[in-house]
Amino acid sequence: MDQSALADRRQLRRKLTFWRVAAALLLVAIGFSLYNVFLKQDAGAARAHVARIDISGMITDDDELLERLEAIRKNRQAKALIVSISSPGGTTYGGEKIFKAIRAVAAEKPVVSDVRTLAASAGYMIASAGDTIIAGESSITGSIGVIFQYPQVGELLQKLGVSMNEIKSSPLKAEPSPFHPASPEAEAMIRSMIMDSYDWFVDLIADRRKLPREEVLKLANGAIFTGRQALKVKLIDALGGTPEIRSYLASRGVADDLPIVEWKAKDDSGFFTIASAVSGLLRLAGVDATTLPGNFQDLVGRKLFLDGLVSVWQVGRD
Repeated sequence: MDQSALADRRQLRRKLTFWRVAAALLLVAIGFSLYNVFLKQDAGAARAHVARIDISGMITDDDELLERLEAIRKNRQAKALIVSISSPGGTTYGGEKIFKAIRAVAAEKPVVSDVRTLAASAGYMIASAGDTIIAGESSITGSIGVIFQYPQVGELLQKLGVSMNEIKSSPLKAEPSPFHPASPEAEAMIRSMIMDSYDWFVDLIADRRKLPREEVLKLANGAIFTGRQALKVKLIDALGGTPEIRSYLASRGVADDLPIVEWKAKDDSGFFTIASAVSGLLRLAGVDATTLPGNFQDLVGRKLFLDGLVSVWQVGRD
């Protein structure tokens, strides 16, 4: 066999070895990714524990959160639930759905509402779903009420020389409109809708806090309260944090040595998880991914070796 054939054979053998190693690394990375995305949380939830979820930001109709609450309700190893809230509020409908989902959990296991920095309006509505509400002394809560806002751009359009004409089937169709002030009839319709939701909200708080409706009405003027103030007017049950939460759960028969397990939203960023896993494995092996042959980088994507937000930022830049 001539030297040229031997050289070709050696080169082919090196390529075959390279691709075997590359395939093994990729399989390990995919396995790690699947574990991280689907099984990591379930591993913690497979033993007796206290579940905890965080509700933060604007409250909307959140199907994923509702599914998570339902999973906690069904999970026999979740002996209790802590709902940590940091929210200024949101849609009444979104708050109503989450409220009912939390009450469904509370029908089967203890639920503690943990008010962090802020739990106002729909945030307080959700907090009231817990069996008890524990808040920080300087946290902010309350703001019991309903608001409906809409912009007015008619004057701006006039300055631009633009007019908006409309033909509608009845005077209240598509009211309120951003293009003209609301008529008295439209204002009455909107106010009726707001007050109906407001009455529902007040009745809900009166029922959950075991307060006379007249007393709740005095508090339901949109006012906000610190944790200390809220305790005085009976909008919360206690001041404190984790020790007080543990103490309450112990009074409900939940062992105080059970671990608290965060039930987080599933991470759908599987591609980037795999990318980080492959990159991490290569670094552990002492390999600089950017120095690998171009065909390997092309196989899994050159941007596979970039991390986090940089991967997103750099997409499509080539």
